[in-house]
Amino acid sequence: MFESIWSDIKQQFSYGNALTKIILVNIGVFVFVNLVRIILMIVDGSAPPPSYEPFIHFFTISSNGWHNLTHPWVFITHMFLHEGFWHIFWNMLLLYWFGRIVGDLLGDWRVLPIYLLSGLAGGLTYFIVANIPTFWVFGSYALGASAAVMGTLAVAGMMAPDYILHLILIGPVRLKWVVLVLIFLDVVALSWGSNSGGSIAHLGGAAMGFFIAAQLQRGNDLTRPVANWLSQLDAWLKSLRSGRRKPKVVFRNEKKSSASRPGPARRHKTEDEQARLDAILDKIKEQGYESLTKEEKEFLFNASKK
Repeated sequence: MFESIWSDIKQQFSYGNALTKIILVNIGVFVFVNLVRIILMIVDGSAPPPSYEPFIHFFTISSNGWHNLTHPWVFITHMFLHEGFWHIFWNMLLLYWFGRIVGDLLGDWRVLPIYLLSGLAGGLTYFIVANIPTFWVFGSYALGASAAVMGTLAVAGMMAPDYILHLILIGPVRLKWVVLVLIFLDVVALSWGSNSGGSIAHLGGAAMGFFIAAQLQRGNDLTRPVANWLSQLDAWLKSLRSGRRKPKVVFRNEKKSSASRPGPARRHKTEDEQARLDAILDKIKEQGYESLTKEEKEFLFNASKK
């Protein structure tokens, strides 16, 4: 069973759209963090374990500038990090709803750049405001995808304000009203004080989302440089993986070479299979893995084993 689950996860991560990959990474990090917490509870012999705080702080953005300078990865890792179930549940649910709208309207390749830019803006907004002496920001560090989700939500609202959402117990509602209500709740939450730092980060992410959408409407695409950088990073990682593979030494039996050479019919069949595989991969790139039919998924799975 576990082998089958892991196979499905790898398949989704390999062929799923950007939104699916973001959600899988968030869930994977959530599981890892909580497993570490359980292990530390056993090792420390107490709950919460004292050693958990420095562990989680290692990946979160801090109100302390020196911490962020000496841990530069926190500007990225903090937006994939959750501790509580309901925290990640609502973030991933909202991201799934509004990320699909963004992907359908602007293209799947823009989803991750919007997520990263909004999450980074949220983290920087938290850090700046946390260091204003007169402001009531509580908490020494921030984590979570909320700022990135709010940025994605803002882009969706700007690009499709009249998109109809069918909400449980409420009915059809235009997207622009959902965006305004969620932003208003974060503004109101500033006065509650318990998570003012988080609310500030949410508003920073939303502001970046509005800015990205406004620039897109003017013909300026802020997501393209990020997408190009991610593409170069992906190509570099693939080159590293391919460089680690040992070259295969193939011995041919000249006596059997003519007999084993594929004939015209076999070559034609191979070309047809490759053409179909290319068409399926193009479909995944444009519409996502979920758009494939059952027959296409089965063909892709069988092709991956060859």
